[in-house]
Amino acid sequence: MGNGLIHIYCGDGKGKTTAAVGLAARAWGRGKRVLFVQFLKSEDSGEREALRALNGLILTECPQRIKFTFAMSPEEMRQCRADSAKLLEGAFRRAEQEKCDLLILDELFGALSAGAVEKKQALSLLKAKPDGLEVALTGRDPDPEFLELADYVSEICKRKHPFDREIPAREGIEY
Repeated sequence: MGNGLIHIYCGDGKGKTTAAVGLAARAWGRGKRVLFVQFLKSEDSGEREALRALNGLILTECPQRIKFTFAMSPEEMRQCRADSAKLLEGAFRRAEQEKCDLLILDELFGALSAGAVEKKQALSLLKAKPDGLEVALTGRDPDPEFLELADYVSEICKRKHPFDREIPAREGIEY
């Protein structure tokens, strides 16, 4: 892919992870090596089944269940921070070891907002990424330093959402 660029899919609208999955499928379809990493998500997510079907795409494991960070006990939050920091560090190391062309860090901005990942660590890893590695980041409210570092920024804006009418998330549509 030549010089790897940084993509951001952000905003309050539905579709950030979907955009990242689409990018992963496109790269995979062109014979690129893809590593897909998700923060603060569980195995119970429809996109994970689709990604598993792409033979050769590397999908890191998620917990079977995970609480929202605001519902975690202090001990659970400490464990979440440790796991997330390890996951982030390991993602860049694995992408390099496995000669990946594309690394997707889904919901990194959520992990940053929740304090599960340190901003300094994430910025340092992004700035030191291998030249040919394309990296996509998703989530709400990216820090301006990430926006400045990015080559692509796509904002997904919510105009209307069923949740506003108290319709819960539906399997296969929102998760």
